[in-house]
Amino acid sequence: MSTLQMVSGTEKSTTIPMIKLGTFLLMLPLLLWLFLLIILPHLDLLTVSLREKLGYREYAFSLQNYIEFFTEPLYWNTFVRTAVMSIVATAITLIVGFPVSYYIAKMIKGKKRNLLFMMCLIPFWVSELVRTFGWMILLRESGVISSFLQWAGLVDGPVELLYSDATLMVGLVYTSMLFMVVPLVSVLDTLDDSLIEAGYDLGGSTYSILREIVIPHAMPGIASGCIVVFMLTLGNYLTPTLLGGKDSLWFTEQIYNQFITRFNWESGSAFGFLLLFLSSAIVFVGLKLSRQTLADTVK
Repeated sequence: MSTLQMVSGTEKSTTIPMIKLGTFLLMLPLLLWLFLLIILPHLDLLTVSLREKLGYREYAFSLQNYIEFFTEPLYWNTFVRTAVMSIVATAITLIVGFPVSYYIAKMIKGKKRNLLFMMCLIPFWVSELVRTFGWMILLRESGVISSFLQWAGLVDGPVELLYSDATLMVGLVYTSMLFMVVPLVSVLDTLDDSLIEAGYDLGGSTYSILREIVIPHAMPGIASGCIVVFMLTLGNYLTPTLLGGKDSLWFTEQIYNQFITRFNWESGSAFGFLLLFLSSAIVFVGLKLSRQTLADTVK
């Protein structure tokens, strides 16, 4: 072996560890964030959920907190209601968001497209609290809509549009629309326009092209958007509380009551993990029904 080959081999063996070290240093902030803010707190909550308080600083291992969830109809029914309404809100968000996303991705170009996409982003420049209070100003008895209806002579007195399931659904769809539009626009951008033109040239109708070309191509974006919207809606606390009122029966309110109102961290931790496990199960079933994988949704 020549001296040049020996030097080259030494340089390669030195370069590989340096590359691995550089990659590790780049990933270190993300790893610390995952461990300190997600993994470690969840492990602690899991430990808390698997114990029962016997006395002052006296605890014993127990599954009673989980058993309480399944044996108490209020908790179970509240979760079922939350899951069903979250699924409905996700479906409505998809139905409303898909045409908007297709129009942005395929129907307009240039500055008009950027302007329309910016209009979708602008409401999310303010906090969810401000946006929710905006809906309350519109829908309350002394709000804009009630005042307009009275001014137009359509109603005789103030109309209360808050604190109903319909109002709650409007708020949920509004607060999550962007998280459906963005992945759909991204995936529809990659659809070749010539495929749609070929479909029309071969005699296909708008419906058949949508069913055979557009939707199959957009399915990863649909799955990704639905997962994000569903998880955000299921774990939403502010919108159900403000727009649905104290009788909205949202599961996150039950978790809040256990932690803050009853100071029962054991049950609150158990309910939090049950929300995580059951929502993950629903997402898994949804992926199976749509024939998508989790890897496809994050591409």
